[in-house]
Amino acid sequence: MAYLRESLEKGSTVRGVNQKVPDKMENKVSKESIPEVAATHKTVYVVFFSLLLDLLAFTMILPLLPSLLDYYRQHDTQGLYHRLSQSIKFFQETVGAPEKYNSVLFGGFLGSMFSFLQFVASPIVGAFSDVYGRKRVMMICMCGITLSYLLWAVSSNFAIFVIARFVGGLSKGNISLAMAIITDVSNSKSRGKGMALVGIAFSLGFIVGPMIGAIFSKYSDKSSPDWFWLPATFAMCLALADILFLGVFLQETLPKKKRAKKVLISLSRALEYINPTSLFKFDAVKNLSTKDLESLKRLGFIYFVYLFIYSGLEFTVTFLMYHKFGFTSIDQAKVFLTTGIVMALLQGSVVRRLPERLTKKSAVLGLYLIVPSFIVVGLAQTASTLYLGMILFAISTAFVVTCMTTLTSKYGNFDQKGTVLGIFRSLGALARALGPIVASMAFWSIGSSFTYIIGGICLLYPSLLLQFTVLS
Repeated sequence: MAYLRESLEKGSTVRGVNQKVPDKMENKVSKESIPEVAATHKTVYVVFFSLLLDLLAFTMILPLLPSLLDYYRQHDTQGLYHRLSQSIKFFQETVGAPEKYNSVLFGGFLGSMFSFLQFVASPIVGAFSDVYGRKRVMMICMCGITLSYLLWAVSSNFAIFVIARFVGGLSKGNISLAMAIITDVSNSKSRGKGMALVGIAFSLGFIVGPMIGAIFSKYSDKSSPDWFWLPATFAMCLALADILFLGVFLQETLPKKKRAKKVLISLSRALEYINPTSLFKFDAVKNLSTKDLESLKRLGFIYFVYLFIYSGLEFTVTFLMYHKFGFTSIDQAKVFLTTGIVMALLQGSVVRRLPERLTKKSAVLGLYLIVPSFIVVGLAQTASTLYLGMILFAISTAFVVTCMTTLTSKYGNFDQKGTVLGIFRSLGALARALGPIVASMAFWSIGSSFTYIIGGICLLYPSLLLQFTVLS
């Protein structure tokens, strides 16, 4: 979930697409070069509405996932779910994990798989868009997303649902393409406003989408063997509407004369964002001083460790609410609504106005705040205590990613900013591809309380590391 938000940081470009962004650009949307004014291009509003439709469909499944996996546990008695359960039965009996917790383990696998596929696909999709244009590749991505919802709607067994998530993860390069489109039609003065509009789309999507999914869940007949077809079909309709909208209103923003000439060259550059060794060393960033490069490596490492622990614990929250507190989909949606509003208010009123001198201090504060938030959630025995932990979680989240991205964006020349931030986001994506499965295995084997408490304590490490890091 939060991985998608990483693409929203102000002034950032997109990994896997052309990184040099001149202040004046020609494109088919406008025959004249974009003037150096802060006006927002009309194409940004097209991207805003498209992302809103996409995120409403994407986030609908969040409060439904625990009960959906529980459904497969009960009904997929001869299929993939049953075979996977049988294969881990020995370990399950060894650690004493209840059978119902298998859904947590399998959910972690799905979460990590989806994030890993997005991590791999985004730079490759961006590379193809550099050669063939943004709109054509965007439409292909949206068709893939629509297909994933269609597969979900007919997923009478766990195997089809896994295929649906696989297709969805591969197709999620539309997020990076949306950022590339905004970069195409913006200059240094207007880009911030464009990113802010997209940020609003994300906030609305993550606030309203889970509520829509919860409403469908409340009025669905859970005894029906295919109760989930209605929310899945609605998500598919939103995706189809998005395709139609983009087909009519989105114009190509990367003219042929500005495109990469050879797809293999573009792909080879994109692959630098997939190689973990190159990512941690920031190999794609050239001509930096040794001191600046060391600072970048330290920031990247801190960010990776933070998101590895954070994303794993974040992913399992829905299962905690479902199994420990017996929350319905509506109850879970209320938690998402609360945290979403807190984050949106803080990001809109406080974080975006932070002076430069307070950026590092705010990032450190946010990192420290995540420690008690997860400990409180782990120890929570009542809904009010859970809400307290989740509000602390939301406050921390509002500061950390934005402030750390701002710190990172200071390094490199103007034509290197996109590369620096692209690598930074790729490290975050890699962390999110690993975190959910590790945290879910811990949840499954030692229980939620120990998992959250240990995770919270471990988050002290990146907090202390950043506090005592002297940045160049």
